[in-house]
Amino acid sequence: MFRNLLVPIDGSPDAERALAEAADLAGLANGAMTVMTVIPDSSTWVLGGGHGAFIAPQSVRDLDQQVEHEYERMLASAVDALPQDLSVTKLVAHGRPATAIVAQATAGSHDLVVMGSRGRGEVKALLLGSVSHDVLQTSPAPVLVVHAGPHETSA
Repeated sequence: MFRNLLVPIDGSPDAERALAEAADLAGLANGAMTVMTVIPDSSTWVLGGGHGAFIAPQSVRDLDQQVEHEYERMLASAVDALPQDLSVTKLVAHGRPATAIVAQATAGSHDLVVMGSRGRGEVKALLLGSVSHDVLQTSPAPVLVVHAGPHETSA
């Protein structure tokens, strides 16, 4: 039975579904969850990979602060929506998402990673590679990849 789950989220429908599935698994096993988000390097945002709406920044530092605030708010909102009886730890990491997820899976001795299958647009995924694919290939823990249902995908 999996009792120490790692759930990386990015605000996508697939990540939301993965979080719900992980909450169910943790509840059944009386387990704990670490819900993490990974803030990509600002170069990713400059290339147009932003998540959410941002005011045009005055500098890269301003952009980094806006992005960090948005990710922290998304993480807090997701964790606040979980059942109160679950043991949940929030974690914000920086850098390349797949690398940060695998590093946390290792450092936290997680016995299962539960993540969404898609978190980015198709064109960007082709350019940058798939986070879920990279995690599947390199994680020391088993990885459960979750797809959003047809009514949960965004157009």
